[in-house]
Amino acid sequence: MQSFLLIGLEFLGLTTIGVAAVIVMLGYSANRFSGTGFFNSHLPFIAGIMGFIILAVILLGLWQRLRRWLLYRSPLWPPVIVLGLALVIAGLAPPEFFSRGFLYYRVLVGGKEEASRVALAHQVYAAYRRLKTEPLAKMVDRAGPYSAAIEEAAAVYGIDGDLLKGLVATESSFLPRTSDDGGHGLFQITQVPAAVTAAVNRLFPAKQRVLTDARYNAHLGAATLRHYLTEMKDDLFLGLLAYNIGPANGGLRFIMDQYGATDFITIQPYLLQLPRDYPVRVLSYSLAFRIERQEGRLLAYEEGGNALRIQSLGIPGLR
Repeated sequence: MQSFLLIGLEFLGLTTIGVAAVIVMLGYSANRFSGTGFFNSHLPFIAGIMGFIILAVILLGLWQRLRRWLLYRSPLWPPVIVLGLALVIAGLAPPEFFSRGFLYYRVLVGGKEEASRVALAHQVYAAYRRLKTEPLAKMVDRAGPYSAAIEEAAAVYGIDGDLLKGLVATESSFLPRTSDDGGHGLFQITQVPAAVTAAVNRLFPAKQRVLTDARYNAHLGAATLRHYLTEMKDDLFLGLLAYNIGPANGGLRFIMDQYGATDFITIQPYLLQLPRDYPVRVLSYSLAFRIERQEGRLLAYEEGGNALRIQSLGIPGLR
């Protein structure tokens, strides 16, 4: 039993190192040699893969020899050395090195869909870069009294809490009010699908179903967003856009069907009279809340290596 456990640990360590090496090698190679030319792009990329395979075979052969020698000393040595090597690599290599390699790898494997996701992500990073630090910090502070209600709603409806805070920041700047266009409270609730209202009302006594109540408002906002995300098959940008448009003009699905649009990229040109930048604004604020929560402060995008650090944190809700 002990020998199987030791072999399993050794296999786990070797697999971890191998998977990480493949992702990093393929990711950085694809980025370095991207292009359509055979001799300056395709051929060097293929040569890099072949070289990596040859090197892996050589290293595995050397390991087998070393492993036999180690086993004579103790069966503990092979798994200890492999797991130790994995930890050393993980500890010495900057997190941004792996995260950027993984981003390149996702573009390589994800094709057109991943390329679109990356392009949209950089729209969010650019929008965050333009945010002014002082008013942004004040808004983050204003979110404090409402965090519990928002996090509760986030847990109930399976939505990232930072994403919901970004939605509130865009809708009301955490200054709950009744607006001229009929929006109420934190999430500026207007027209909510009947099924959503009914589902939320089952969780609240009649006397608590008040749009100015932070908990009730947060549940309605989160449930509405979940409704539109489901309608848009979990496309985050389309779900946020549908939330903003609501049922007006037949809703976003009707508009997309009318123009034959299939995603956020193809619907944008048809939204000249509608808030096509709304999802980007929401996500730039969401990113700010994630940065503040994980780093303890807001980071200036252009300062030092912050850009890579921020990108490694990821955009809330964006897979």
